[in-house]
Amino acid sequence: MDVDTNIFDAKKAPLSETEGESERAIKVFSWSSLLNDFGAEMIYPIWPFFLTVYLGANMAILGFIDGLSDAIVSISQAASGYVSDRIQERKIFIWIGYLCGFLSRIGYAFSHIWELVIPFRVLDRAGKIRDAPRDAIIADISIKHERGRNFGILKAMDKLGGVFGIIFSILFFKFLGYKKLFLVAAIPSLIAVILVLVFIKEKRPAVRREKYQWLSFRAISPDFKLFLGLSSVFALASFSYSFLLVYAQKFGFKIELVPLLYLLFVIFAFIFSILFGKLADKIGRKPVIMISFMLWAIVCWLFIFLKSYIWAVVLTFIVYGMHKGALDPVQRAFVAELSPADKRASGLGLFQMAVGICALPSSLIAGLLWDRINYIVPLIVSLALTLAAVIMLAYVKEKD
Repeated sequence: MDVDTNIFDAKKAPLSETEGESERAIKVFSWSSLLNDFGAEMIYPIWPFFLTVYLGANMAILGFIDGLSDAIVSISQAASGYVSDRIQERKIFIWIGYLCGFLSRIGYAFSHIWELVIPFRVLDRAGKIRDAPRDAIIADISIKHERGRNFGILKAMDKLGGVFGIIFSILFFKFLGYKKLFLVAAIPSLIAVILVLVFIKEKRPAVRREKYQWLSFRAISPDFKLFLGLSSVFALASFSYSFLLVYAQKFGFKIELVPLLYLLFVIFAFIFSILFGKLADKIGRKPVIMISFMLWAIVCWLFIFLKSYIWAVVLTFIVYGMHKGALDPVQRAFVAELSPADKRASGLGLFQMAVGICALPSSLIAGLLWDRINYIVPLIVSLALTLAAVIMLAYVKEKD
């Protein structure tokens, strides 16, 4: 299957051709995303225990590494978005991103102290250079009333791959251990590299722009600026998922059962990615993002007040999955629409950079508060910041 993604040509194809191109490209990207996350999610349920139990790191180190990871994700997305728009190419960033995931998991397998994990974690998260160029392709070839749906499908396939990966981890971790599981997890990302290289064909524009202007902060709309600000505030509130897994262990779940909670989260994120994506196409992006913020607030509230109940811990991971299903695809669609059409990759990258820079102190501060005061304080701080983001979101206007 060849997919021609003529994404830089100013002249749009007829609607029927655009729709067909969109469907073909989304299939390739969806399967690549499924495979990559199949490998990644083999690791995620055991990641905090790999660092804290197997390698002896404390919660502050866990928070630092996870926060650094999120920051690297966002910086790499901003850089790839800018360079992609400048050189007018997307595909190279996508397959190199999957290749980084493949190489990093091999590195994890041979790390015997937590310090050695850091460069491979950086490489892993730098693989997110694929996201902004890929999302720009999807935004460019999607018509407005299907954009939320298309991002929802991509995120759903991403989460479906995660479901398979978690199930694999649950079934085989006991027999494989950390090292062999990491090596197995590298294989799906290598297949994703091959899929993108073989099946995505990128046309070169007939005329290249002689000079590309960076998407400056002054050039973006006031609504985009406000959305960047509130999203950064919320990023400070939403610390790493690793903390939720450790919370679950603290409240009575054995380590071998914690991946089941993570599986529950991914299943609900998979289901609600499509549902919330379609809902955003009908009622608008802003109401769905508001719902996602409120769902995160419920996650914090449940852990603060009902942590002693097993059913409440289970419910927390269900709500967390709904939160991610609402937030991730709809945020991307909203940012793509707030960005100038010829600088969408830059806009998406700028957004991810702002969010990721705030993610580093978020998880680090949460870890320090956990170690030095108690585990409830990060949740209280998160609730306060989430409320601030909700108030700011009320003042953002959607494009017609």
